Amino acid sequence: MTPTSSAPGASVTVDTQPAVAQNYRMSDSYGVVGHPVAHSWSPFIHGLFARESGQSMTYPLYDFTPEEFEPRVRELFAQGGRGLNITVPHKMAAVGIATRLTPRAAHAGAVNTLAMQKDGTILGDNTDGAGLVRDLCDNLGLVIIRRRILIVGAGGAARGVIAPLLALEPREIVITNRTAERAESLAQAFAKLGSVQGVGIGYIGGGPFDLVINATSASLSNDLPPITATIIGPETVCYDMAYGKTDTPFVQWSLDKGCARAAQGWGMLIEQAAESFRVWRGIKPATASVLTALKERALGLGAP
Repeated sequence: MTPTSSAPGASVTVDTQPAVAQNYRMSDSYGVVGHPVAHSWSPFIHGLFARESGQSMTYPLYDFTPEEFEPRVRELFAQGGRGLNITVPHKMAAVGIATRLTPRAAHAGAVNTLAMQKDGTILGDNTDGAGLVRDLCDNLGLVIIRRRILIVGAGGAARGVIAPLLALEPREIVITNRTAERAESLAQAFAKLGSVQGVGIGYIGGGPFDLVINATSASLSNDLPPITATIIGPETVCYDMAYGKTDTPFVQWSLDKGCARAAQGWGMLIEQAAESFRVWRGIKPATASVLTALKERALGLGAP
């Protein structure tokens, strides 16, 4: 284990051992923290994972503002909570709560999974990248090697997926953001892992990309990042890490611009949740049936 910084005046340890929570009990308390968070399907997903794997656990929603986030999360753990998922806008703030980080969380500088350990420490992990890669490659059948990838957004969601994508050896990853400095800084943080650059959102060059990933939260407010149609070609696959009952604005825009295929982040949501469940309970749940059930419930597909 090696030390790394998390916030001014604080430090954590990077845990090089497999991320599996210890000393769990039946009927342990988990949950998801965000702001807003009412739209989250995580309680439904983890409820199905628990039922199908024979686990008994609670999993409510917690809507905490940025000001409330740290004290309220620490209070939940002090009251016996065993783990939390962290979503927008708290993923980078969650690094400061963790005592130890997994390597993938340390690379990302963002945490989406917190797990109380047997020794009273709090493990910080990031399962977003694993979830995205599994959805892109296993569920959607995409090839990443030698492809050009554009990531729109430079926040916590983007941070969690860059290293796993670079591990698949794309030709290059371009990160774009309204504030060019944020994109450039994020690219620099991952420069040793592969070909990655950051640019302002008005300065994207090189023609159409093979894969465009929307890692902004714009879809949550029914909005669209100010991106240009030149990034889309007839063979471009577009992926929105957000999700909704109908096509998100990014998916609608991508299809209107003539992309080959566009998908929402339902599969990523399931796959990253399955990895969080493994971290907490030591069990990797099956995902195919849960994804089917989620789409039936959320999108009104199949049986009511």
